[in-house]
Amino acid sequence: MARIHLNLSGLKCPLPVLKARKALRALTAGDELEVIATDPMSAIDIPNMVREEGDELVERIQNERQLTFVIIKR
Repeated sequence: MARIHLNLSGLKCPLPVLKARKALRALTAGDELEVIATDPMSAIDIPNMVREEGDELVERIQNERQLTFVIIKR
């Protein structure tokens, strides 16, 4: 299992979700993707993308500056 870090800070919708989807598709089952984003729409878009792709969102951390998501590829 690998853990990939993807820093998408500064990118605006729809780029964070598009880049996260591309990164997830390159992973194998069981790998983890950690996504860091600053676009507020990522709070909605990334969990929706994870659900649509059939992967698992295992952690979501939000503070005033950024959102961090940990996703497991299924």
